[in-house]
Amino acid sequence: MGRIRQATEEDAKGIAEIYNEYVLNSVVTFEEQIVEPSIMASRIKAIQALGLPWLVAVDECLNIIGYAYASQWKTRSAYAQSVEITVYLTEECQSKGWGSNLYQRLFTLLKAKGVHVVIAGIALPNPASIALHEKFNMKKVGHFEQVGRKFNRWIDVAYWQGILT
Repeated sequence: MGRIRQATEEDAKGIAEIYNEYVLNSVVTFEEQIVEPSIMASRIKAIQALGLPWLVAVDECLNIIGYAYASQWKTRSAYAQSVEITVYLTEECQSKGWGSNLYQRLFTLLKAKGVHVVIAGIALPNPASIALHEKFNMKKVGHFEQVGRKFNRWIDVAYWQGILT
C-alpha cells in the first residue's frame, strides 16, 4: 500500500509528469504549455513558503501517483483563512480512493492551521471532480460561462466551497 507525505522539491519531476498529462490532454487545467520540473519545484517551494501544505501520494515502489495542495486564495490579509485547493492523480490511480485520501489529509492539515474555507475551481464538465468535492461537503457557489478557451472550444468553470471550521 502507498502512503501520503509532504512534497519536496525533489518530487517536482514526478509531479510535473502527472500535471503535464492534464496540460496536454485535458481541459482540467488551462495551462497549455508543459511545465518543466524546475518550474514545478519553484511552485512547490512558493506554496510551502506560505506555510501551506503540498502533499504527494506514493505507491509501494515510491512512485508519485498523485498530489494535492492548497494555495493562497487572494493576497489581501482578510482572505488569510481561505485557500484554493487542487488534486491531481495519474490516470491509473483515478477512482481508487487516492483523491479522497489526499483531500482527507490536506483538510486535516488545513484545519490545524486555522484555515476556515476551502475553494475549488472545476473546469466543466468533470463529474468525477464534482463528486470528489461534494463528498467532502463542498457546495457549488458559482458558475462562470465560457471563461476559458482550450483545444479550440469555450469552457465553463464552476466553484465549490467548503467550510472547515
